Amino acid sequence: MAGEESSPDSATKNIDELEGQWRLYEAYNELHGLAQEFDTPFDAPAVLVVGHQTDGKSALVEALMGFQFNHVGGGTKTRRPITLHMKYNPECDTPLCHLLSDSDPSVSHEKSLQDIQAYIEAENMRLEKETCQFSAKEIIIRIEYKYCPNLTIIDTPGLVAPAPSRKNRALQAQARAVESLVRAKMQHRELIILCLEDCNDWSNATTRRVVMQIDPELSRTVVVATKLDTKIPQFARASDVEVFLSPPASTLDGFMLGDSPFFTSVPSGRVGFGPESVFRSNDEFKQAISSREVEDLVALEEKLGRALSKQERSRIGVNNLRLFLEELLLKRYMDSVPSIIPLLEKEYRSSTRKLSELDQQLSSLNEAKLKEKGRTFHDLFLTKLSLLLKGTVIAPPDKFGETLQDERVNGGAFIGSDGLQFPHKLIPNAGMRLYGGAQYHRAMAEFRFVVGGIKCPPITREEIVNACGVEDIHDGTNYSRTACVIAVAKARDTFEPFLHQLGCRLSHILKRLLPIAVYLLQKEGEYLSGHDVFLRRVADAFNNFAESTEKSCREKCMEDLVSTTRYVTWSLHNKNRAGLRQFLDSFGGSEQSAIIDVKLSHLASGNDSNMSTQTTETRLADLLDSTLWNRRLAPSSERIVYALVQQIFHGIREYFLASTELKFNCFLLMPVVDKLPAMLREDLESAFEDNLDNVFDITNLRHSVAQDKRQTEIELKRVQKLKEKFRYIHEQLNSQQAMFGQ
Repeated sequence: MAGEESSPDSATKNIDELEGQWRLYEAYNELHGLAQEFDTPFDAPAVLVVGHQTDGKSALVEALMGFQFNHVGGGTKTRRPITLHMKYNPECDTPLCHLLSDSDPSVSHEKSLQDIQAYIEAENMRLEKETCQFSAKEIIIRIEYKYCPNLTIIDTPGLVAPAPSRKNRALQAQARAVESLVRAKMQHRELIILCLEDCNDWSNATTRRVVMQIDPELSRTVVVATKLDTKIPQFARASDVEVFLSPPASTLDGFMLGDSPFFTSVPSGRVGFGPESVFRSNDEFKQAISSREVEDLVALEEKLGRALSKQERSRIGVNNLRLFLEELLLKRYMDSVPSIIPLLEKEYRSSTRKLSELDQQLSSLNEAKLKEKGRTFHDLFLTKLSLLLKGTVIAPPDKFGETLQDERVNGGAFIGSDGLQFPHKLIPNAGMRLYGGAQYHRAMAEFRFVVGGIKCPPITREEIVNACGVEDIHDGTNYSRTACVIAVAKARDTFEPFLHQLGCRLSHILKRLLPIAVYLLQKEGEYLSGHDVFLRRVADAFNNFAESTEKSCREKCMEDLVSTTRYVTWSLHNKNRAGLRQFLDSFGGSEQSAIIDVKLSHLASGNDSNMSTQTTETRLADLLDSTLWNRRLAPSSERIVYALVQQIFHGIREYFLASTELKFNCFLLMPVVDKLPAMLREDLESAFEDNLDNVFDITNLRHSVAQDKRQTEIELKRVQKLKEKFRYIHEQLNSQQAMFGQ
């Protein structure tokens, strides 16, 4: 009697357990969908299938599902991971499939296998045309079927191993994209990795090479050797089979799940009614899988010459693999339940807080509050700009700083007429990543260093003769005028490009203040999130100010350069008369030195001695003969012109350098401090008076915030529902443990 009474109780217990498991699977399926949709950090255990395109990956997934799914085949058949939430339902004689909406995974649509196949193919074609041909966003399908296990499987795109040749560049790029996607998926530590290998020698680690980069100990990896039926005939000796079934620890490093690999075979052939079809129904396909397992066991025992142990048999066949994965996933689900509830509580509080913030944001979308927000942001923004110019270390240099080499690439380099750049390593702090006032100071120091070291360009005899020309009252030569003509032309051509280069460089440095100031405001919670139109207006106003101020300053500097190179004022260029004398003496000739003595010294001395007068008259005659009356360019005349040009050029350089630095400091740097605040405030107030909606885009902003609120409300309801489900499951598990404990 006792035995008879226990039978109904046992059946009831099995039904209760089965229903409890179904509730658990459904809860985790919803959790997985929630995590995908809202990018929330929920650890929803699942099986991630990883393998190469030739490993029989898709065929194994079909065998685990219990029916053929038409997206399988050779080549790249999907460019998005496919998540299959499978549920055992003995009442479903045909697979019942629901495709979850991409835009709202809480909404699902019942689809036929053909419809789902068409959707996958359409996604495949869409992504194939895009720059990034693969997407990490999962296609989620829920399946109920009488042969389905209770599993969640994520089928990833097949890995590719292209040949290393130039003609395979496209395939190599595709291989890198797939591997990057698969590696990113494997990073999720809650996932069980199903690593497929198509090999008969475990020293060949094609897929394990990728998997062990993420899971080096294989502690959450199940290794599966596929296509066992094709491997058995390849073994010549029983010892080879022994090593294949039980590989030594040195061959398979780590502590893999299940302790040893699984071995599977999937019969080839498709389900259908056409002449090429092998199976007429999924039932036949399912039976063929079981028959193949029996055949594999018999073939292995024949090769080994002994019977397989119970442990060895438990690792052979799709059915054993499916049973192992079901039990493993169920255990992971049950173990994770206590940790899921606090995560859901945290997400619920976060969503509640976000909803409250959105309500406040909606209520603050009135004119008075928006104007006040704009004025406050204006003041805070200017404070950050001032701080950056004065110096700060709050913004990380590795993110916002520029080395001198970076600065030259992004803001332009100082390049002379010879097309060469000054070695950046010779500039102080060249290797340091600077921003703000420190970067401005380094750029100005480089300008001084480069321009201050410029020598007068070479002068040709043709240039001297062409510069002599003819005077309007006599046909003699005027070498002082000749020197002036050459010097100012050389100076203008040399220094004008540096003026434009300096303006471009300093403008770049000032514009860089904007993103750094925004970062500081965000870091301190003072940034106007959601007000993109207003922020773009502030950014545009600042950039326009920087550009117009730089242009105005450059024009002032250009006026100075034009005036200095249009009219030579000798008082600017006669400060180094001793240097000029030394320069002429360096040629080693006494004649030109004596002539210069007459021209520069004796004529100004007033000495009236007879002997000196005679000597002077002789030398003056020689001087006039070689300069004023003679068009033949004597060495002495050439050297005099060259010396005067050098003197004038260097005088212009020193004046240009000093005036340019002073003007950029006064008319570019200082306006950021004393003119920018008034300009920004005037622009802001003018916009407020004109049309506030154009400043804050209130209509679109209100619509966007309302949409975010609706989305958050949906998320809040789903989190609340899941929280109640997991709490109920947790209570049921605790009650079952208490019963077993008694």
